[in-house]
Amino acid sequence: MDEITITTTDRLEGREIVEYRGIVSGEAIIGANVVSDIAAGIRDIVGGRSGSYEKKIATGREEAVADIRAEAEELGADAVVGASFDYEEMGEGMLWVNLSGTAVTTRLE
Repeated sequence: MDEITITTTDRLEGREIVEYRGIVSGEAIIGANVVSDIAAGIRDIVGGRSGSYEKKIATGREEAVADIRAEAEELGADAVVGASFDYEEMGEGMLWVNLSGTAVTTRLE
């Protein structure tokens, strides 16, 4: 099967949704270590961006995308529509990244 297309929209241009396969989600929990927490805090105080946190969040998104693709493929889907990321702080130094959407089967219009 070709790579699963993931989109935030409710349809795919040039493709017709022929079957809804179900809701799918991908999750990642990211932790930060003490050294990067301190460095990030200093950068935040002086108005800079926290590169270490940005990298951790990007890694969490990538893991969530990989999970949602695998789950959609298991359902026989070729796309996920209506995808949306959610971020929640789970505790000190822990961040939960969730991506959810609807797995669908499509065909060319």
